[in-house]
Amino acid sequence: MMPTPTRTRRHPVQTFITAVITVLVVTPFVWMVLLVFKDNASILNDPLALPTSLSLDNFARALDTLDLALLYKNTFVIAALALAIQLFITFLSSLALTRLVYRRKWLANAIYLFFIAGQAIPPFILLFPVYRITIELGIQNTYLSLVLPYVAMSVGFNTLLFTGFLRGFPAEIEEAAVLDGVNLWTMAFRIVLPIVMPIVVTVFIFNMLYIWNEFPFAVTLISDPDMMTIPLAISQFKGQFSIDYGGIVAASLLFIIPQLAFYAVFQRFIIGGMTAGAVKG
Repeated sequence: MMPTPTRTRRHPVQTFITAVITVLVVTPFVWMVLLVFKDNASILNDPLALPTSLSLDNFARALDTLDLALLYKNTFVIAALALAIQLFITFLSSLALTRLVYRRKWLANAIYLFFIAGQAIPPFILLFPVYRITIELGIQNTYLSLVLPYVAMSVGFNTLLFTGFLRGFPAEIEEAAVLDGVNLWTMAFRIVLPIVMPIVVTVFIFNMLYIWNEFPFAVTLISDPDMMTIPLAISQFKGQFSIDYGGIVAASLLFIIPQLAFYAVFQRFIIGGMTAGAVKG
């Protein structure tokens, strides 16, 4: 007879902590779903009460105010350009830091620390310098005005992931390819790139979600309604003397649902990519 597989029993404390975290994560989304069916007066006076009816007025107002096709197009174009540039740069720079031999060994460490040091700088203090640079370059209200800052801010995080994986992965495959006469570009894109694909997917997902939700740079560098991104468009429901809370909730929900679907589809790639270089063998 085949032995019956045994189930691993979770500790009660672990189960309780998991349940608490799940409730904390799910509660804001459930609250948004409830608020979207209420009018502004009900949201302000009794935000915790259940909606008395399933009114779709907030959704109708959001769809009338927002040009969804234009917003999605702008956001996807900016994300595609930024992701393509930053993945190309950080993949090659990480490969150079971990695989090339330097005459001065401290130079590679200095370059790596320079990239990582950018993680310690809050992006908000860069808003004014980036704004002035954008004005001087004459690229305000263009895709490049957001693409370039997004690329610059991603270098440290992407380098950290790429180098962490490559340093934990044996270099014998690349060395064998070099001995066979493979040039640097072929080795990078035909041999190394398939190996680091879990990290590439992880970096792609994290940066895509960041660009989708980024607001400070968008509101600082974009003033043309035809160039607005998704987070920037939601701010249209806030006027000088009044705020359309129902419209904000409805618009936010319209833009959060695609994110949830995106994250649900690629969730296993995130976990796999973050743990890809954790075990050596």
